[in-house]
Amino acid sequence: MSDNLKNNGPQDRARINVHEDWEVRHWTEALGVTKEELERAVQQVGPSAEAVRAHLKRQ
Repeated sequence: MSDNLKNNGPQDRARINVHEDWEVRHWTEALGVTKEELERAVQQVGPSAEAVRAHLKRQ
C-alpha cells in the first residue's frame, strides 16, 4: 500500500517509511542524519519516529 500524500496526520508523522524518497529527505533533514544512518536506526529500533529519535540521541 502506498502512502496517501494528502493524509499527513499524526499516524503518518509518527512512523518513518524509508522506502519513500520524500520521507527519507524529510527525516534526514529533521534529524540531521544521513540516509544510511536513518536506515540503520530504523532497522535497529523499527519505524517509530520517537524510537528512532531516542536511538540517535544515544549514539
